Amino acid sequence: MRVPLSWLKEFVDITVSPTELAFRLTVAGAEVSKVDYIGVAPSVPNAWGMNENIGLAWEPDKIKIAQIVEVMPHPNADRLVLADVDYGAPALHRVVTGAPNIFYLKGQGRLANGPKVVFAMEGSKLYDGHAEGQKLMTLKPSKIRGIPSTAMVCSEKELGLSEEHEGIILLDSDAPVGMPLSEHMGDVVLHIEILPNIARCQSIIGVAREVAALTGVPFKGTTSGRLGSRALSVLAGDSSWANIRIDAVDLCPRYSVALARDVKTAPSPEWLQRRLRLSGIRAISNIVDITNYVMLEWGQPLHAFDYDKLSARAGGASPTITMRRARDGEHMLTLDNVDRALGADMLMITDTTGSIAVAGIMGGAETEIDGQTRNVLLEAASFNFINNRKTATTLKLPSEATARFGRGVPPAHTIPAAERAGELMRQLAGGTVAPEIADAYPGRAPATIIRFNPSEIKRLLGVDLPLERIRAILHSLDFATASDGAELVVTVPEHRLDVAIPADIVEEVARVVGYDQIPPTLLHDELPPQRRNLALELDDRLRDTLAAAGLQEIIAYSLTTVERESLLTPDPTEADLDPASYVTIANPISPERRVMRHTLMASILDTLRDALRHRERVLLFEIGRVYLPQAGSNLPSEQRRLSIALVGPRAQTSWLAGAGSPRLDFFDLKGIVDALARELSLPEVQYVPSESPSLHPARSAVLIAGERRIGVFGEVHPRVREHFDFPSDPVCVAELDIEALQELAGPKRFKSLPRFPAMREDIAIVVDEETPAARIQSLIEEAGGSMLRSVALFDLYRGERLGAGKKSLAYALTYQHDERTLTDDEAAKIRARIIKKLQDAAGAELRA
Repeated sequence: MRVPLSWLKEFVDITVSPTELAFRLTVAGAEVSKVDYIGVAPSVPNAWGMNENIGLAWEPDKIKIAQIVEVMPHPNADRLVLADVDYGAPALHRVVTGAPNIFYLKGQGRLANGPKVVFAMEGSKLYDGHAEGQKLMTLKPSKIRGIPSTAMVCSEKELGLSEEHEGIILLDSDAPVGMPLSEHMGDVVLHIEILPNIARCQSIIGVAREVAALTGVPFKGTTSGRLGSRALSVLAGDSSWANIRIDAVDLCPRYSVALARDVKTAPSPEWLQRRLRLSGIRAISNIVDITNYVMLEWGQPLHAFDYDKLSARAGGASPTITMRRARDGEHMLTLDNVDRALGADMLMITDTTGSIAVAGIMGGAETEIDGQTRNVLLEAASFNFINNRKTATTLKLPSEATARFGRGVPPAHTIPAAERAGELMRQLAGGTVAPEIADAYPGRAPATIIRFNPSEIKRLLGVDLPLERIRAILHSLDFATASDGAELVVTVPEHRLDVAIPADIVEEVARVVGYDQIPPTLLHDELPPQRRNLALELDDRLRDTLAAAGLQEIIAYSLTTVERESLLTPDPTEADLDPASYVTIANPISPERRVMRHTLMASILDTLRDALRHRERVLLFEIGRVYLPQAGSNLPSEQRRLSIALVGPRAQTSWLAGAGSPRLDFFDLKGIVDALARELSLPEVQYVPSESPSLHPARSAVLIAGERRIGVFGEVHPRVREHFDFPSDPVCVAELDIEALQELAGPKRFKSLPRFPAMREDIAIVVDEETPAARIQSLIEEAGGSMLRSVALFDLYRGERLGAGKKSLAYALTYQHDERTLTDDEAAKIRARIIKKLQDAAGAELRA
């Protein structure tokens, strides 16, 4: 929300500097992200740390408002004219200009009421209108095609207002000649971030109410002639020119319409266009601009229908406007010429012929305002904000109106906003406004009354405030209060939809006092007993272990597409592309985020590939959830998973590790998985071949612990690697079930450091090719007993000397005793047990 201070001052006096005002709003919850200075300079230094955008300051003694008195041809150029201007000095000043928007005045002699323009004198600092971007220049005397020129009339670009340079600025006829432009058009604009809890500030009047309360000055709305006065009578229901029916009161509690006859469509006056531009809205025509202007001022979106088109659809009679839910299969052509398919939960505005608008979203093409419009029906309504937000999201039609309706527009605003728009139609479009407003209000809610104990201020904020201070703050925000014993009976104003419970009253008081003024205090309540969160503890153990191994954590989107996950299959089939097996988002944030993911692999591979654009070696992990549909339940099964991905050279880049250094592969990933298994003290860890289609059939495995399947890991299948656009290097990925790890993880085990030396010896055996190395290691550990401290495979050999179908495995064995030094005889006995176990259980032979 952009708030020009010149507009804000119509409703509240500004008694502090713009940057201080921005700071006070920010600490009260209405965050001001930026302060724009337009044509003026800050009056005081920025002591509040606010973000300021200081543009070109228009020098008051050099840049003024002037009036063109006469326009004459240039003697030496057809595309230039000479203009005599009155800028309040004793004599007129002649300027040379090529502005095409005053050429029509050429040769008309002295003008009785010439256009008002911006006049810059010699020495003025302006932007060069003919240069790219904003190039500052100082206006100096020159000759233009033989005619001396010491001043100029200015375009928007030269003043830093926009990139427009085709013509000069034409001001309204009431602009005072000789006044410094900075006093007439100079402004400061606050950029307020409208979060859901401050929807009340999505209007000039809403911000004015906040400023009045925060700075202690009166809110002028009730005395400005724009609030509280009833220029038009209100008819409860139908009028002579329109009938109103509300069939969906839960979606439309109030609907009001006003009628302006004999309007003339034309450009809006400069002041209105300027305010819209400062607020970030493009001016279109007076009729459309008035609806936008009132929306910004009141926060009440309006819609203008061509009344004659409505009447024609009703056969020449008064139209009947009905609010109802859309029917199954109903369609409507909206203003953007798109045929919209409507859902049964969408609120429609209809007449006797059919739909004329999607309520609060967009009007229909058949009743839109155009250049021939003469009679305008103005709609001001209140809609259910949740339903409106869902409809706007479903139809993908965000707008300034839906941004307000989607956060809640008070029903109390419909009448004053319709009156304000009608008055502007009279002033700016020459219309005649019908003396009554037709108003249907079947959804009137009772006033919100809250019984509030002032002691809640102390309990929740930790500060003592006098009762009179509390009441004064509430009164400044238009809350009414009455005493009832120790309690206050607080009546919430109609325009505040966000206050419903006593804690809301405490928040209002805290905002006005200032969050920065509330001193920190300690809780007096006893802290609840601390309970362990085993899931978080496990996540921390996983993070610590993986970070120690050199991996970085990522957080990827939980939303993806069926097509993206199908790339994990070497040859996707139609079954892999079936969206019915996924949890589908009704209103996805983008086409690339339509379904909830089944696996973490696709997202971590995407991130891995993107990271490879910036570095050669990438090691990542993610702790996240997958979402699997459950039969008979509307909610998915949310399973926690751990994903790991590696790619690149094994060693960090250095002079020792050249371009041909070994690449990370299956065994590097297996080492990380081993480290996790040891850290979590998993029981009976086994690795068996994997049949996952996403992984290389000969370089992948399943991790099993205690007969429970934990997950899969290995090198990515070559075709899957191509699907994700990886280079030819091995890409390793793992996905483990955190719930299974949670059930099987044991406590950390510690043992004392050995006091006696260890003995190391090697053993090489020959076994069948099909015998897994893990099986041999398990047999060695079983036979070695407690004095066998470690077993490490260090060599694998196949060759003709061993014979077909045979392989040699060499292990390094370490023996150690806790209480004494082992003897050679004791070591020999352990070795003999191991060899016999291998011969009996695996048919192994000792290799000579």
